[in-house]
Amino acid sequence: MSMEMLLAAKNARRSVQALGPQGSSRVLLKLASALRSNADTILAANAVDLERMSPDDPRYDRLKLTASRLDQIASDVENVASLPSPLGEELSRCVRPNGMVIRKVSVPFGVIGVIYEARPNVTSDVFSLCLRSGNVAVLKGGSDALCSNEAIASVIRSTLESEGVDPAACTLLPASHEASDALLGAVGIVDLIIPRGSSRLINYVRDNARVPVIETGAGICHTYFDKDGDLQKGALVVNNAKTRRVSVCNALDCLVIHSSRLGDLPAICSELSGSKVHIYADPRAYAALDGHYPQDLLERAGEDAFGTEFLDYKMSIKTVDTLQQALEHIERYSSKHSECIICENPETVRVFQETVDASCVYANVSTAFTDGGQFGFGAEIGISTQKLHARGPMALRELTTYKYLINGEGQIRRP
Repeated sequence: MSMEMLLAAKNARRSVQALGPQGSSRVLLKLASALRSNADTILAANAVDLERMSPDDPRYDRLKLTASRLDQIASDVENVASLPSPLGEELSRCVRPNGMVIRKVSVPFGVIGVIYEARPNVTSDVFSLCLRSGNVAVLKGGSDALCSNEAIASVIRSTLESEGVDPAACTLLPASHEASDALLGAVGIVDLIIPRGSSRLINYVRDNARVPVIETGAGICHTYFDKDGDLQKGALVVNNAKTRRVSVCNALDCLVIHSSRLGDLPAICSELSGSKVHIYADPRAYAALDGHYPQDLLERAGEDAFGTEFLDYKMSIKTVDTLQQALEHIERYSSKHSECIICENPETVRVFQETVDASCVYANVSTAFTDGGQFGFGAEIGISTQKLHARGPMALRELTTYKYLINGEGQIRRP
């Protein structure tokens, strides 16, 4: 069944590419309206999924849809519809000595597969980005969001049919391991796979895929509070990065602090206790917080406290004596997603930003901003943590590749 669905998706490419920029925009605007008019059905399906998950599960917030969240999802689709099309853009042009004209032009990948977990908004986000960039979307959601994904995909497919577009342009595979394996092995059918979710999911996709993969999502994020850091700025950034939304990949996981600023640690962490953030502190940080942070929320850090993406109201603290030690700690445990320094010394900031190997490196700014919308890209399909093709927030342009168009007047190549 999965292979038949994948072949149908491949055959839908021409239907999608025939739409053109105006057509894709028209379809997406109609979809946004349909999502709003079908809100009760989608929310009812989401309620079924929520019943199967404990509210204490960190993924619960990602899974949960509300009327306001669904309206925002529809607004996001409208936003994608308004974005400039990335297709057919002339990236470069040159004229060779023989008069041959070579143009480099952006084109769709063709069929993009996305494997994701308990985030039903990804269903509409990915489809809208794929359609606007001329691609077919093959979606493989997790079983936790099965009913929600099916409800949203049903609205998408109905919208496509009403506009004369092959509904296989949005293909939702069964929520099974067999479907994942079929997608990962779909050589010659699927052009690119993007996993969105936990490090376990991403590792599985990378290790088993026979189709090209762009790694996204897993975020083990650090904020380094330097000896020259501003206390007020730092406390705001740390609290926002940790507590704004703990279930997202750009949330803070580890605070690295210069030993000379341990006296400020209680003030830096003061707001975290209001959100009941559980802190795993190394010996020096523990001593600085002992008696100044709720005892039931403070624990001595084990080695597994570092290099962990908590996705919860939890955070580790590592004490260092030099900038170099901070850089070494981040290098060891970073997932190359988003890292930050709190510092007022321009030279230290320069060294940190040039040295840290991550897709987004901040100075005195919360890592919560690692998001396509916040970067002004309008939307994003994921945060790439690798270096080939795309890095950081992936928007419409990153969902295209290119080809060369060569025109001439009968030129031939001599022996």
